[in-house]
Amino acid sequence: MMMGTTSTAVTTATALCCFLIFCSTSSLFLLSSAAPPRRPIDVPFGRNYVPTWAFDHIKYFSGGNEAQLTLDKYTGTGFQSKGSYLFGHFSMQMKLVPGDSAGTVTAFYLSSQNSEHDEIDFEFLGNRSGQPHILQTNVFTGGKGDREQRIYLWFDPTKDYHSYSVLWNMYQIVFFVDDVPIRVFKNCKDLGVRFPFNQPMKIYSSLWNADDWATRGGLEKTDWSKAPFVASYRSFHIDGCESSVAAQFCATQGKRWWDQREFQDLDGIQYRRLAWVRQKWTIYNYCNDRKRYPTMSPECARDRDV
Repeated sequence: MMMGTTSTAVTTATALCCFLIFCSTSSLFLLSSAAPPRRPIDVPFGRNYVPTWAFDHIKYFSGGNEAQLTLDKYTGTGFQSKGSYLFGHFSMQMKLVPGDSAGTVTAFYLSSQNSEHDEIDFEFLGNRSGQPHILQTNVFTGGKGDREQRIYLWFDPTKDYHSYSVLWNMYQIVFFVDDVPIRVFKNCKDLGVRFPFNQPMKIYSSLWNADDWATRGGLEKTDWSKAPFVASYRSFHIDGCESSVAAQFCATQGKRWWDQREFQDLDGIQYRRLAWVRQKWTIYNYCNDRKRYPTMSPECARDRDV
């Protein structure tokens, strides 16, 4: 009887050990199956973009491979993509306004064109010389935003070009700064949170005066004696599913590289980098703002914002 019990115990222990090894191996497989986005391809401005306003405030260099946007006391300026896209990878290299840029905003964002619009935002807030540089991100779904997050950048974005990109698929939206994920917005439709999936978006960038709110909540005003303010751009990369504005699905849905399993989540290294940004550089996160939101938004836990 004792031998039978011992034999059963050994068999059970062996089975449990095998199960744990299987689970660990499966978890490692799932973790290692994730991958960073494909490398952006450098293309000139005119391949993918056109000016939208104040054309004389945009200058081109190196055969259109670089562009500069200028803001003065009369006007800012901006540009937009020629096409509209449902999902993809969108990247821009930018060198922000140097010196005293308080009151200005340089933006790089995706947006659909209707009242209940979807939007994915990078907004670089101007600063007084010597102060940290703040990047604000936001996600609008069905016309609802109010999902602001702010971080300090860990480098001087005015000294050299840095890459800012968005990976958008059916599973997640990931904001990257130089390949470092700074924010994830997961598809939480099962939690009752809308997700951008059926409204094609154009890509926009602009430089304008927003001194009523941009720097220290509007306390710091634009010093026009420092004008003109100049932001520089290059590497106008777009790799997306181009769709008409009225389209509600991508014709090649499920077949593009960003639809594949390895891009449905971050990998272990990316999650560690995201945690580093959360712990060291994040200065505001709507998920932690109990004054504005007494009840935390349901997507916050899945996005690892808390």
